[in-house]
Amino acid sequence: MSINSFATLAAAALLASHGAQAQNADRKFDSVTERDGHLEVRTSDGSYLIKPYSAGIIETTFVPSGESTDPASHAVVLAPAAVKTTLKQKGGSIEYATPGLVVTITKSPFRIAYAYKGKPLVAEKRGYIRVKDDVATGSKDINKGAARELEAIEFALDKNEALYGAGSRAVGMDRRGHKFTLYNKAHYGYGDRSELMGYTMPIALSSKMYAIHFDNPQTGYLDFDSKKNNSLTYEAIGGRKTYQVIAGDSWEDVIGNYTSLTGKQPLPPRWAFGNFAMRFGYRNEQQARDTVNKFIADDIPLDAIVFDLYWFGKEVKGTMGNLAWDKDNFPHPEAMIADFRSKGVQTVVITEPFVVDTSQRWQEAVDKKVLATGPDGKPLAYDFFFGHTGLIDIFSKQGKDWYWDIYKSLRQQGVTGVWGDLGEPEVHPTELRHATGTADQLHNIYGHQWAGLVSEGYQRDFPNERPFILMRAGYSGTQRYGILPWSGDVNRGWDGLQSQPEISLQMGMQGLGYMHSDLGGFANPVLDDELYQRWLQYGVFQPVFRPHAQEEVPSEPVYREAKTKALAREAIRLRYRLLPYNYTLGFDNNQQGLPLMRPMLYEEPGNARVRAMSSTYLWGKDLLVTPVLKQGQKTADVYFPARSAWFDFYTGEKQAGGATRAIALTADHVPVYVRAGAFIPMSKVVQTTRDYNTRSIELHYWHDASVHAGAGKLYDDDGLTAQAYEQGKYELLSFSSTLQGKALSLRVVSEVGRQYQRPEREIALSVHNIGAAPASVRVDGKVAVFAWDAAGKLLTVQLPASAEASRAIDIAL
Repeated sequence: MSINSFATLAAAALLASHGAQAQNADRKFDSVTERDGHLEVRTSDGSYLIKPYSAGIIETTFVPSGESTDPASHAVVLAPAAVKTTLKQKGGSIEYATPGLVVTITKSPFRIAYAYKGKPLVAEKRGYIRVKDDVATGSKDINKGAARELEAIEFALDKNEALYGAGSRAVGMDRRGHKFTLYNKAHYGYGDRSELMGYTMPIALSSKMYAIHFDNPQTGYLDFDSKKNNSLTYEAIGGRKTYQVIAGDSWEDVIGNYTSLTGKQPLPPRWAFGNFAMRFGYRNEQQARDTVNKFIADDIPLDAIVFDLYWFGKEVKGTMGNLAWDKDNFPHPEAMIADFRSKGVQTVVITEPFVVDTSQRWQEAVDKKVLATGPDGKPLAYDFFFGHTGLIDIFSKQGKDWYWDIYKSLRQQGVTGVWGDLGEPEVHPTELRHATGTADQLHNIYGHQWAGLVSEGYQRDFPNERPFILMRAGYSGTQRYGILPWSGDVNRGWDGLQSQPEISLQMGMQGLGYMHSDLGGFANPVLDDELYQRWLQYGVFQPVFRPHAQEEVPSEPVYREAKTKALAREAIRLRYRLLPYNYTLGFDNNQQGLPLMRPMLYEEPGNARVRAMSSTYLWGKDLLVTPVLKQGQKTADVYFPARSAWFDFYTGEKQAGGATRAIALTADHVPVYVRAGAFIPMSKVVQTTRDYNTRSIELHYWHDASVHAGAGKLYDDDGLTAQAYEQGKYELLSFSSTLQGKALSLRVVSEVGRQYQRPEREIALSVHNIGAAPASVRVDGKVAVFAWDAAGKLLTVQLPASAEASRAIDIAL
């Protein structure tokens, strides 16, 4: 279909779907000009600047009369491409079309509408307007003068579309009907519901498969039709009146386009996919050493130990900002870190952006002008839980340089991970001034800037290393800095567990593919072994496996009772067996922006029944996971997507797609199913990912007569080098299957980068759902020995070690 055909269809459909929705009645069309890769539409009260970035991304900015454009974006990194566009004027309307997105401007009454390849997406309702701030925000500091005027952009919604986005929340997958505050704020001890958390984002996604990103970090609101009048409204205290409309042919395209716009997530170090020892907190060196040694003695894999605030102070209060090892309790930190490294265990330490006036660095921070100031230009100190404090001004050169020097020194001591806590910032008075703006103007990008500080410091001083950055606050695009966000101080209860799949799924849809929870729950001293077991079993299939909690009840499995420890050990060992599959998910996230956890609507975008579903989700493309979220639960309702048959990962039992079924539960795992035709690469368990390699892998293929062609892959590199793929320091194994009659052919093809040596590799192949003994099996053209288990319908074949680029397995069924 031609661009003009798309435009004509789009215009007709938009008039039909939004015909009753007139834009701001006072706004009158004046003229239109196309120049320098954008369209300028002048109106009676300002100008619209419409700029395509690609066929799937268009940016619109409204500049009110008397104002000038602000070109600076904290989110966008993509440069606009040379997109082929057409401009058509037809009577009362103008069509500005790319090969995908089409903008229709109706002259009277004035309105702007968007479509994608003939499908209507969304239209401005009143567009840019000014409204009264009539909602209490999440912070009393930003609500002073609640009757102030806000700047807003209003859109018209279809009555049936579901909405997602607005950052990290727990209100249900379909978030339509809520008005969300855009002000990053921690929510201690939340359970199954939280409307405001540490990571708010000005983005809305629709079940119609488009997104609108409002490119302005200033505090405000995002109203998902709370007044039930089919409106989507973005409100802010000031700043840019800019938004991007993002669309695609699939949800994978939408997230790919959005993360191209705001930046792709770097692949984390491989040890980030392992198990963590963590609590609040290890109080001395001996306690930390004993914990690491106990993991090893109990044969439970471990890749990192994380130190909470006791590393720099004996007390919770009064020491924040010391940011140096407490030499009484940690007399030999560098030797301790080196000993951990020799065991394959990395060291991560907490840091916060606050410097209390009783800390060892207070005067230094004052003298070096590191701290944000009050209106008088002097460091502003104020009370919060940890003491009388100042806040590091990471928007100033002095603040950035001072803070990075501390991180650089820690890295030189052997610390390989940064944990940034309280980065909303947790307390951020309105009267505070930063080098580039006020607290309310910059609040939502403080965590974003902080992650950027660490990322850019690594690029400058440790350019070959991948940073590990664990933080609970950020903004649109923070994923490009390598952030691993977590969902904050969740209650240690079943209600806390119940909200976690939704939070991770939603954040993955918004570009933050590594959102995860403190496994077992963090807040409150609750000893519930069943809860702990089920949370860790879910954790196998969340992006980061990291138990963490207040110390009264241990978060580490090595300190739990025998049955709980055994079940936790099995969950952790499965996590390590899945390293080839999981690390490849990280590669796909890096290359395509794909979330690791994917909602069911990715699989069935046209199915209204799955729009609000988070109880079952996809881990990558091929594993279907249903966490156990209720105490004493005996069965779980599992929805099996219609496009495939599904096999129980543990038993091999087959389920047809397109139905919800009650599945009996067992204590040792949550329900996990594999897509028919899927390849799942696995490996033997190692004590630490340092010992992982792909010279010997297990390759599992789930055969089914309904699948005539299947595909999968495995990505590998050294697990440490920054931009290994771009440098050609990688191997990519591609798996494929073809079924013709009774002939099943499997292929393994290796692609290596220009600076990578293909290893000799042996493959233990398991082909599932083989109902009868094969007549023959050939490997690389030669008759091969095989085993067939009738009860398990399992065919196993050992492929001997080979450095060949291609391996062939031909099975006569």
